[in-house]
Amino acid sequence: MFDHVSIGVADIARTRKFYDAALKPLGYTLLSDGESSLGYGDKAVELWISKTATPVKADVNSGLHFCFVANDRKAVDAFHAAALKAGGKDNGKPGVRADYSPNYYAAFAVDPDGYRLEAYCGK
Repeated sequence: MFDHVSIGVADIARTRKFYDAALKPLGYTLLSDGESSLGYGDKAVELWISKTATPVKADVNSGLHFCFVANDRKAVDAFHAAALKAGGKDNGKPGVRADYSPNYYAAFAVDPDGYRLEAYCGK
């Protein structure tokens, strides 16, 4: 359905450090590196991040979050650990979310700008 998603941040260097670390275990890398924008993905950019003077304020009660596909549970665990080590906050430790489905394994983190992230594996 989506070709890509774009978000704005105040500090592009801090954001790069976080996303380089958090997305690496999921197999996503920095494919486009500019002074004021970053593009992450596997084969093509699917997440654009740009420096902006007035980023949309993240709201934990808004329901907005971004879910990244992981190849396996080990990658979900590594995403969560890397996100926390890179300055993110825990928003749900890795584990099965049986209320979603019997094989829904996910972990949740909040990036330094307050965006809520999830890594998910259905195996």
